[in-house]
Amino acid sequence: MITKTPFDRREFIKTAAAVAGVASLPGFAFAQGAKVRIGLMLPYTGTFAQLGVAITNGFKLAIEENGGKLGGRELEYFTVDDESDPGKATDNANKLVTRDKVDVLVGTVHSGVEMGIVKVVRESGTLHINPNAGAGAATGALCAPNIFRTSFTNWQPSYPMGKVLADRGIKKVVTLTWKYGAGEEAIEGFKEGFTKAGGSIVKEMYLPFPSVEFQPLLTEIASIKPDAVFVFFAGGGAAKLIKDWQAAGLKGKIGLYGSGFLTDGILDAVGDAAEGIETTLHYGDGIETPKNKTFRLHYAKTYKLQPDVYAVQGYDAGLLLVAGMKAVKGDMSKKKELYAAMESAKIDSPRGAWTMSKAHNPIQDIYLRKVVGKENKVIGVAHKALADPARGCKMG
Repeated sequence: MITKTPFDRREFIKTAAAVAGVASLPGFAFAQGAKVRIGLMLPYTGTFAQLGVAITNGFKLAIEENGGKLGGRELEYFTVDDESDPGKATDNANKLVTRDKVDVLVGTVHSGVEMGIVKVVRESGTLHINPNAGAGAATGALCAPNIFRTSFTNWQPSYPMGKVLADRGIKKVVTLTWKYGAGEEAIEGFKEGFTKAGGSIVKEMYLPFPSVEFQPLLTEIASIKPDAVFVFFAGGGAAKLIKDWQAAGLKGKIGLYGSGFLTDGILDAVGDAAEGIETTLHYGDGIETPKNKTFRLHYAKTYKLQPDVYAVQGYDAGLLLVAGMKAVKGDMSKKKELYAAMESAKIDSPRGAWTMSKAHNPIQDIYLRKVVGKENKVIGVAHKALADPARGCKMG
């Protein structure tokens, strides 16, 4: 005969409360073996596809070098190709945050897409690490405790070239860029550094993005005869400008300078036209440190590719997350402690050690580089430990 135990409602409520209490304890979920959900929102097709792949490779390499775990927890990746399309940015970010419920959103390359990500993560509180996009607002007026950057602001690589040129006695400069956010912010950075050091901007020139009809502008530059020209271009546009500059007979007559994206990744395409061009950037060829040598060797061995600045930024995004997760032993519910650990981390980077500013940007050395053959050779440090001014950032 089976004896039925009388149902005790008070006992049930007590037991249910106890279970609920355990489930709500910090770390309960990950103690049950839950994986850290990493969202990668990067361009995997189109113009910037190579950059997205390099960032992904670098990020995964950093995790792999640290045992393949974060604070003792396994990882699971969720990827979205953002196509470098700002119009799809909010929907794409929401796919990762709402549908995939990622713990961390890593992205992106395009500044316009980054603005969409920032909107979503500010609303959701999701931890966000930006491994490239230089939009100033992301860590300026729209800064937040959960938003971190491991690359640069558009202002940062350009600002030091102003003093470099002024120190050489260059007084009058023409600026040239595409008429879009990244170009305008880069030019503003250079202008600030150059005018502060006593130089003057003779003329500011713009092309609609992504036009490469440089010829009329180069003719005008030749007639102005400035001491130098400072530009912001990247990729195919940069390659076309450098070749057109040589074809117009300006090479060797007027100095052409820019932030380092001008000559990164395009040297094979332009032949000798880029020889001698000087740029400023937070990475370059020939940084003779054990860390950089080991990184380059490991990356090349793992991916059968040579790493670039984008791979370094992805790698450092991984190192930053490793540092934060180690401090909280994988418990992402401890947001305050996690963010504090990321803020105070000293990143042993291939570019050189760097720390995080209060606005969550790298405080980093900006190198002076010169094109020598097929390399952007580091020839000096244009500015030690430079922090972006992060204007408009009110953290908290």
